[in-house]
Amino acid sequence: MTERLADIGARIRSVRQLETVISAMRSIAAARAQQSRALMEGVDAHAGVVAQAIAEALHLQPDAEQPPPARHAARAGLVLFCAEQGFAGGYTSRLLDDVARVRAGAALFLVGSRGAALAEQRRLPLTWHTPMASHADGIPAVAGRIAGALFDRLPRDGLERLDMMFAMWSPGRGLELCRRSLLPLDRHAFATVRNGIPPLITLPAPVLLARLAEEYVHAEICRAAMHAFVAENEVRVQTLAAARSNITTMLGRLQARERQVRQDTITAEVVELGAATESLRRAARSR
Repeated sequence: MTERLADIGARIRSVRQLETVISAMRSIAAARAQQSRALMEGVDAHAGVVAQAIAEALHLQPDAEQPPPARHAARAGLVLFCAEQGFAGGYTSRLLDDVARVRAGAALFLVGSRGAALAEQRRLPLTWHTPMASHADGIPAVAGRIAGALFDRLPRDGLERLDMMFAMWSPGRGLELCRRSLLPLDRHAFATVRNGIPPLITLPAPVLLARLAEEYVHAEICRAAMHAFVAENEVRVQTLAAARSNITTMLGRLQARERQVRQDTITAEVVELGAATESLRRAARSR
């Protein structure tokens, strides 16, 4: 009985250590989500400024027309933002399930080490992949790597369309999957109110628009990556909170079992002590 009590005590200590680790991981995920939400306003503002600049610059070419749609099936690329680490529930699996339904042969650019590992398990071919940022401050660098890979692959692989798929997190609604078009740019999407004063430029309009388009792509990738980073960490917070709740329940059961075993041990010792005392009394009387 004593050995059994020691085993239960060892299990309780192990569960408490696990609870400490889970709580620390949850705190880190919550801090990262909070930090990235604080940076979201600046990321959105940057993308808005670039979009406004493109809208102004487009008025320098009022007669420019959209390129005619290709008559053949245009090859598309898809940038998919997945989780970098585990303990994120079904976050990455949900994204990969959705990609399997809509991908239709698109070149897949995947972001996130955990996502790349799961895609390999599913034998999902990747055109390119890169790790996701581990901190919100690293999002611009990740966006730069993605943009560089896309602009490198566009002419090489003959891609005519690029989309992004990522998750967004909002209080009350939770996780939502979003798919947005990245390229080609739709000039009709850049509506603005003209103030009658044309912008001052030092570059030819086509060159200016090309460079603004590159900056816009980077800004939109950065915004999608930031949303994905927030979503991953918010899902991780929920997952770890559920794990901590399960651990608390398990710990309560172990502690109740420990009390029961201890009581049974004490009862057994009292019974043995009483039996020994009675034996001694009988021996004394027989003398």
